[in-house]
Amino acid sequence: MYQPRRSFRDQFVAIRNLRYRVAVWGEPAPGKTPMVMVHGWMDVGASWQFMVDAFEEDHYVIAPDWRGYGLTESPPADNYWFPDYLADLDFLLDHYAPGAPVNLVGHSMGGNIAMLYAGSRPERIRRLVNLEGFGMAATRPSQAPKRYAKWMDELKALHRGDMALKSYGSADGVAQRLMKTNRRLGQDKADWLARHWAKPDAQGRWHILGDVAHKITNANLYRVDEVLEIYKAITAPVLAIESDHDSLTQWWQGKFTLAEYHERLNAVPDVRRAVVTDAGHMLHHDQPAQLAHLVEPFLAD
Repeated sequence: MYQPRRSFRDQFVAIRNLRYRVAVWGEPAPGKTPMVMVHGWMDVGASWQFMVDAFEEDHYVIAPDWRGYGLTESPPADNYWFPDYLADLDFLLDHYAPGAPVNLVGHSMGGNIAMLYAGSRPERIRRLVNLEGFGMAATRPSQAPKRYAKWMDELKALHRGDMALKSYGSADGVAQRLMKTNRRLGQDKADWLARHWAKPDAQGRWHILGDVAHKITNANLYRVDEVLEIYKAITAPVLAIESDHDSLTQWWQGKFTLAEYHERLNAVPDVRRAVVTDAGHMLHHDQPAQLAHLVEPFLAD
């Protein structure tokens, strides 16, 4: 199994009536800017372990499990929406870095949240790294009626029990699932991740640490015009990193392309782009050393 170079410690923080789990590496120190690393959909904060191990410097890293993921509590509501993630992050920064800017790193969904937060609270961000936080395909107002109907239908399916996540007979079963999804993930890392990504119940069945309600379609349309206005308000330098494997086109089947994503990035006042080779969407698992070599000089600039 993978042996971490640097071990994290668990902290539990009260954030907006939820018990938030936060993985913390390193120690705070004068002159050391906290690095806040936020994970993507159906992931956990511990997932940053490989990248933290690849850093040359000993950073003070704060990596929460988003609400309804990992060991953070799920809210009483039966669906999730982006404004809550932004508010959770705001409260989290007030706890760990009151009145001081942080370096923010986000992957996928976490990258989207990081970009929106940086434009909404520009004074809180010193540097921002967006790892394939592409955003969503543009929507049209005419899509709203069917979007709301789909949202309500999925809520009913959730309450009927039709959307349950698959469970596994062992941690090895979870590891095999991770490697099936990501062919670049080695057995050693998969075995380590499986024990942070899932937990066994009293009967020994392993369950993914993600609320099934995360699968519910967002009722709100994705407004690109609003997103671009937020991007324009970002004052921190932004490093947008993507893999050389175009997962975006694969997901959206031409409805949203890398060219469109790059065009949106042009709205950010200070942005630079980089590409990681031989990596898929989970590039922090696939090529943590390449990422570390890109991220550390950018944050030190």
